[in-house]
Order: sequence, then structure tokens, then C-alpha cells
Amino acid sequence: MGDVLAGFHTVWEFDTDSVLIRFERGIRTPKLLQVLGERRIPYEALSAVEQAQGRHGTVVLRAVPRPGADPLVEAADGQLREGSDPYRLVLPAERELLAEYYAERIRAELGPAAGEPAERHLVAAPVPPPSFKAYDGKASFDGRAVSFRWFRTGASSAKWRAGDQRFAVDELTGVHWRSPDAPGGHLRLVRRDGHGTRPGAADQDPAAVVFGTGYGLVHESLPFAAAVLAAVRAKAPAPPVVSVPAARPDPGGIAERIRHLGELHDAGLLTDDEFSAKKAELLAEL
Repeated sequence: MGDVLAGFHTVWEFDTDSVLIRFERGIRTPKLLQVLGERRIPYEALSAVEQAQGRHGTVVLRAVPRPGADPLVEAADGQLREGSDPYRLVLPAERELLAEYYAERIRAELGPAAGEPAERHLVAAPVPPPSFKAYDGKASFDGRAVSFRWFRTGASSAKWRAGDQRFAVDELTGVHWRSPDAPGGHLRLVRRDGHGTRPGAADQDPAAVVFGTGYGLVHESLPFAAAVLAAVRAKAPAPPVVSVPAARPDPGGIAERIRHLGELHDAGLLTDDEFSAKKAELLAEL
């Protein structure tokens, strides 16, 4: 697509097969988004795009990832605060018409599998910190194995007796992350032998580290959990590939996008040359 839509603290850059989401590094930008820096989201990883009225005279666009498409979203499991949602773009209210136009353009790029869970991760995991401090130990990940080194002042007697732990990715089937912003925050590894599937008791489980005030911060522990989850999924057997015929462009949808172009042109948001060029692009899709 080659277009840019800039909002508060976030910019969406549209390409032919994906949208690049870039986050500012200003002091008002949530720390998680600063750490993420930018993320490229293939259109095939999305199930929908939503538009809504925001607070204080804003309009909000939110791309909705398909379940299982993004290891970060999968690990977060709905626990992120609204302001830290990497799929959310906030714009001034006067850009509502422009937001509507780009929402329609993204919808036009969604494939026939948009309403279905993804069979594999389609978005790259964020680069994790090599380690972070939890309340009861230090967690490290080198791409092949996760290691927990216990702190004498924080670890339970059960963990201290078990000793420091190392879990190869091959031994794992998943990761449970509970936000440090909620009571009982922790990161627990789910092992093939069944350990790590019980709720609670993270302070007694040698396959888990416990968070606390100032420990296991979201911008450290969540990218870490997402990277481990992505590594685990990459080791899982690949599902059989089923070819899906490419969807033909919908003439009605293209006509609707041209109508939006005309509205943007009439509102002065597109120049004559921009309107003509974009209209020609859409007609070429027929």
C-alpha cells in the first residue's frame, strides 16, 4: 500500500502484504511499546479491524490478531492494559474519516482464513531480554533452554531444596504468564511430563518464577514469555498444509473504497494527484 497513518505515540505503515507498526520512544509511550520498537504484522495474521470513539476527542483503530497468530498476544492472554496494546492506534477525532478509509483497506486485505485460529505463529516474537529478575529468582533464556537461578532471600524452601533449574525447549509444551500488575503474577513453564498445569502454587513450583512489586516487569517478562512460547511452538510438528484458492477482488468492495477516496478528496485530506493515483491503484485490482 505504501501509505502511513500516524497517531499518538504509534505509526502504521502499510505495505502490500503487511502493516509495520512503529512505536515512539517518548516518555508518554508505555514502556512495553518502547521495548517492542516496531512490529511487522502480515495481513494474514489479522481477523478484523475495529473502529471506535476514544476518549478526549479521539478515534481508535484496533487491528484484531487471529488466535494463535502472535506469540506476544498469546502469552499476554488478554491481560495487557489498554494503553499497552500494540495493535491499538489512537488518532485525533478530525481524522475519523481517514481512519475509516484505512480500516476498510485493511479489511479488503484479509484472507479467507481470517475468521479461523492460526495454525502457527505468523508474527515474529519480540526480541526478549536474555534474563530478568523475578522476586524469587533470575530467569534466563538462550534460545535453547530456560534457566531459573533462585535467590536465597526470596525462593521458597521447596525451590531451594530442588536447586537451580534448566529446561530445554524440547521439554516444554507451553508457557503461562500472569501479569505482575495482578495478584499472584508469575511465569510458569508447562512441561511435557504434566508439571506446570496446576493453577496456583507458583511459589512452590520449580518450573515457575514469582513476580512482585518491581520484579518481573511487564516489558521484561512478557517479551521473555513470548519468545519462549515461540521457540516451543517452532519445535512442535507442523500441521498439514491445505491450499486455499486466492480470493478474487470484490468489485463492490473496491467501489466502496473508491467512494471513501472521494470523501477524503472532498474533505481536503487527499490532493488531486493523490486521489487520481490511489483510484488508479484500486481499479487495477479488478
